[in-house]
Amino acid sequence: MTTTRRRLLAAAALAPAATLAAPGARAQQRFESIFMFIPAGPGGGWDSTGRAIEQAARAAGLVGSFQFENVGGAGGMVGLPRFVNQRRNQANALMVGGSVMVGAGITNKSPVTIEHVQPVARLTEEAGVIVVPASSEVRDWAALAAKLRANPGSVPVGGGSAGGTDHIALALILKALGRNPREASYVAFAGGGPANAAILGGQVAAGISGYSEFAEQIKAGRMRALATTGERRVPGTDIPTLKELGLDVVATNWRGVFCPPGLSAPQRQALIDLMTAIHATPQWKEILAARAWADAFLAGDAFAAFLKQNIAATEAVLKDLGLA
Repeated sequence: MTTTRRRLLAAAALAPAATLAAPGARAQQRFESIFMFIPAGPGGGWDSTGRAIEQAARAAGLVGSFQFENVGGAGGMVGLPRFVNQRRNQANALMVGGSVMVGAGITNKSPVTIEHVQPVARLTEEAGVIVVPASSEVRDWAALAAKLRANPGSVPVGGGSAGGTDHIALALILKALGRNPREASYVAFAGGGPANAAILGGQVAAGISGYSEFAEQIKAGRMRALATTGERRVPGTDIPTLKELGLDVVATNWRGVFCPPGLSAPQRQALIDLMTAIHATPQWKEILAARAWADAFLAGDAFAAFLKQNIAATEAVLKDLGLA
């Protein structure tokens, strides 16, 4: 047998193995495509979370492609029924949601709530920050707390939707200060833009929202940050927490993903495994650091147990506010 013929036979024997190994990075792909539903408009927290998932998943080769749909309104209550009804039994569908959706379902007395979808994974949480305009006579948290303790109704505080995370945080603060949460003068805004304008324009005395909503104004010196509502300080800042300042209040805005009803246990587990794999990627860790998102990962049944407790706690606060 000639040397050339031997080489040809050896190459032929190796061909099947080479064919099997060819996909390379695609060998770890979990889903060919994912449908990502965002029950809010483009550009907000839920939308940016969904886009971050896509960025990390595609960079790591875990998902081939993503399709997005945004349907905003009423703290997610407009889009949620659409996801439940149109994506039922769809094993590659995910929806981004969070704590705002819990309160919105209760306050709107929605027939379809977050309990109608299946928890997959909690991903992040963001502490709120309490701010005043730089021109305010209020220089620190003690001064604002004194005003709230004396007469809550005389201190209009701007934030997100009524019954949402910001409103709940204010209710918890008033309760800790010995006042009735229903005494709050809370002004709800549709988004960060209107809230920023109202605070800077002096239409409200103070504001409360996720740190990212006010970060630019704080860094520019146009707003003064008095306190944050998390267990720990927001990374990269020196703003004290309410707990550090002697008020036993913690209220964070968590975000996560859910799958539609009708999926089998193995189908849901495949999505849980996907999110677990995404969470473990260096790309996801880079995104968390770049956006100052706190890692709050909980998957599957652990997330479901947390959600059950969160719904009960939120309902209790909303009852104090007269909204449930």
